[in-house]
Amino acid sequence: MKVKDGFYLTAIGTDFVIIASTPEAKKVFDGMLRLNETGAFLWKKLIDGATEGELADALCAEYGVSAEVAAKDTADFLDIIRSAGFVEE
Repeated sequence: MKVKDGFYLTAIGTDFVIIASTPEAKKVFDGMLRLNETGAFLWKKLIDGATEGELADALCAEYGVSAEVAAKDTADFLDIIRSAGFVEE
């Protein structure tokens, strides 16, 4: 899984947002999606093509959460960005 071309993460103050950077990407999503620090962490892993399992493992390692919490949080995050059209499977 990876982030589709034309979408990128940027910081605005202490917040992170995903925006479309090309006309093609704006046809898919013309707005911005605000992420917290954890969401931004997962997004950066997706840029490298991480799998859902790798994302959950990274959450466990970085934030010290249980495997169950990491799996649920990862699934919730992926549901949001999939519905926005940000990723390729």
